[in-house]
Amino acid sequence: MSEDLATTALLEFLNAAEAGIVQAKRLIAQAKGVKEWDPCKIRWGKAEGNSGPYERSEDVNNLEFKAMLKDLAAHGGKMMYDGFFYWSFRNGSTVGRKRRKQD
Repeated sequence: MSEDLATTALLEFLNAAEAGIVQAKRLIAQAKGVKEWDPCKIRWGKAEGNSGPYERSEDVNNLEFKAMLKDLAAHGGKMMYDGFFYWSFRNGSTVGRKRRKQD
């Protein structure tokens, strides 16, 4: 039982550390003038999944979408970005996003 609690606590810590690192990298990139993708320039549609409502996009001809896919691939297919959790589907051309739950 205590091993499960320790594992859960460690995973929570690692998730928080990862989110902090991602945000720090993003802020450094912005300060250096590195261009990132803009999710507002991507066409999103409403969808419903096992975990509730989310947004999805298959805007494959959009340069912002392509940059997002590249960023997602560099993060193993899932990441946090500007308050949203993003993930890529197995087909490689669909992306889902869901607003991060506030603690």
